[in-house]
Amino acid sequence: MKRSKKIYILLLILAVTSIATYAVRQYEEHKEKIKNKEEIILEIPKDSVTALSWEYEGEDKREKFSFHKEDKWLYDEDEAFPVDEDKIDELLGLFEELKSSFIIEDVEDYGQYGLEDPACTIHLETEEKSYEILVGDFSIMDSQRYVSIGDGNVYLVKEDPMDYFEVLISDLMDHDETPIFSLNVSRIQFEGIENYTIIYEEDSGKSYNEDDVYFAQREGKSLPLDTYRVNSYLRDITHLNLKDYVSYKAGEEELSKYGLDHPELTIRVDYTYEDEDGEEVSDTFVLNISRDPEEKKALEKASEKRSEKEDESEEEEITAYARVGNSKIIYRIEGEDYKNLIAASYNHFRHEKAYYGAFDDIKEIHISLEGKDYTITSKGKGDKRTYYYGEEELEIDDFKGALENLKADSFTQERPRDKKEIGLKLHLDHENFPEISIDLYRYDGSHCLAVIDGETVSLIKRSNVVDLIEAVHAIVL
Repeated sequence: MKRSKKIYILLLILAVTSIATYAVRQYEEHKEKIKNKEEIILEIPKDSVTALSWEYEGEDKREKFSFHKEDKWLYDEDEAFPVDEDKIDELLGLFEELKSSFIIEDVEDYGQYGLEDPACTIHLETEEKSYEILVGDFSIMDSQRYVSIGDGNVYLVKEDPMDYFEVLISDLMDHDETPIFSLNVSRIQFEGIENYTIIYEEDSGKSYNEDDVYFAQREGKSLPLDTYRVNSYLRDITHLNLKDYVSYKAGEEELSKYGLDHPELTIRVDYTYEDEDGEEVSDTFVLNISRDPEEKKALEKASEKRSEKEDESEEEEITAYARVGNSKIIYRIEGEDYKNLIAASYNHFRHEKAYYGAFDDIKEIHISLEGKDYTITSKGKGDKRTYYYGEEELEIDDFKGALENLKADSFTQERPRDKKEIGLKLHLDHENFPEISIDLYRYDGSHCLAVIDGETVSLIKRSNVVDLIEAVHAIVL
């Protein structure tokens, strides 16, 4: 019995070994069907596709999209949705020549490639044929994606379909675009909380700063603006993020809901650009912005009750919306963007410096200080100019720096009520602006009042005025 039992055990071991050997051989035979071969596995002209749909597992839910083509691409769920035709073309372009690097033939276990529960399933239809593309796991070793096209094989493809199809519906919308402005803006017009126009004029002779090309048209005057500040505002428009939409078919009710039936501010920018043929084309970009009406009402109510002693340092939450021209799309914009765009007053764009020209253009300086008058003269021109007090050649840098630091802390129209601290008359080497006067009056412990050419302009930090006085003392004492 013992002998026969041992025989049975040996036979069992032999059988198990044989089965294992057979399985290994089969596995090895199966492995040998993996081919390292570059091959075009799909060639579907994008113009031939009449329907496209896909689904994938998103972060919060399974995302599903379906489109069909008539004269243009339409979203099956809502044909009013503005489809980005270029984006659909980009998706379909993947299949015009889809290449594989590896081919795994006669696949028995699709699960090991992530194709039993695919990461994404894509359906294409043409007049003649339907296609189903399953997108499986990503091979870290090969940096490529497994796909199946329904022919019994699995492919590793060079271009990952997930890079194209893992999108949200907002990515498929034909969003409004903001232009890139450079020196091609001819006019900026504001309507709403601000009502005036900015004109672009080169070599106008309307400013003693040769870099000034933007001028505010106010009360019959053409007032020079800081070019950097205007261009910065235009850049804020260009870089406005118009992606977070709240409606793509806005009617009167929705416009009212988002405060865009009567926008807080409408900005119109006239500009030119070159078309594809190199021809110069004129256009107007219109942007409407408003704060959320309910939020605005609550803010106004709170402002009425707010005590002057109440701390207002807490950062304000802002909900705001934008609309391009008469577009049906309404966008939610960032609070910071809203604040940047709503700040469109003349004061926001004007020069902050009391004297904003080139220092080298100043040929003579008359100074009144503490009841005495002093004169600084010069010889030469431009960057060759040398300054003198009496016969003594001056190192003028400290005075120059102090003059350039006379910047507005805020703008005001208040008239001076206290004594004058210092007065300057700058005689310029400029035909249209031979003289600029700057008088600085005591205002309070922190600020002085700047009166320029007889007109009250701004409050300047007292410390900066003291620096100017000390620079003068260093020259004349």
